[in-house]
Amino acid sequence: MLEEFKKFLIAGNMVDMAVGFIFGGAFATVIKSMVANVIMPPVGMLMGKVDFSQLFIALDGKEYASMEALDKAAAPAIKYGIFINDIISFVILGFVVFMFIKGYNKLKEPEAEAEPTTKVCSECAMEIPIEAKKCGHCGNTNV
Repeated sequence: MLEEFKKFLIAGNMVDMAVGFIFGGAFATVIKSMVANVIMPPVGMLMGKVDFSQLFIALDGKEYASMEALDKAAAPAIKYGIFINDIISFVILGFVVFMFIKGYNKLKEPEAEAEPTTKVCSECAMEIPIEAKKCGHCGNTNV
């Protein structure tokens, strides 16, 4: 069982998948940073100098000046600004992955269609082997 597990871990596609997860996580971090630090500041500025990362609703009924004050008080809150940032990150990441897969599929060689192995008899319309000289169903010799 240990030997079988070792083969499973070392299999080529398992290593490829692990590398994919590592790069995917790193790429997601870069996208999240791009949204938080590049995209959202101009969007916030256009919407009246709103910092989306600081938008929250305190659930304890008190007022907090900033997210830091909220976190320091350990107050429960709905942090909808961070959620908006995360949704935008998700959409961008999804679009980038979609474009990557679309490009990859264009580069892949199309699979060759399999040669037909049967043909249809002109008399009885039954399928017969392509090399047949005579239909096994009706005896037609003009196949």
